Amino acid sequence: MAGETDLAKMLASLQPHLHDEEYIFCTMGNGRYGDHSELEPIASFMEAEGLTLVIPKPRADQHGIAYDSVFRCITLSVHSSLDAVGLTAVVANKLAEHHISANVIAAYYHDHVFVQTHHAEAALAALKELT
Repeated sequence: MAGETDLAKMLASLQPHLHDEEYIFCTMGNGRYGDHSELEPIASFMEAEGLTLVIPKPRADQHGIAYDSVFRCITLSVHSSLDAVGLTAVVANKLAEHHISANVIAAYYHDHVFVQTHHAEAALAALKELT
């Protein structure tokens, strides 16, 4: 099933959903994809500097992994196409208006926006203004 590419339609059916769980971003300098499965990462990305993982905060605490910030995830429930243009920009700009950082991960069906925990409710309200 192909995702939506029309920006107006995507915004009309955005349906942002705030998850309860907290997450952190960390890096494993010499890590490779598939390493650290015990941390139960929900996302990973291989950068030149090392393997970035997005893991549940309790796993980081349990394993003594340092982190700078704690995030909650807002899933944009609209099934957006990976070829869609403008959605990430509109979302990031809306959050920037409220001085909220947006760390966006695009997956196959949905975009997921990680915002600092203390801004999560305000971010959700701001994104609901877009619909």
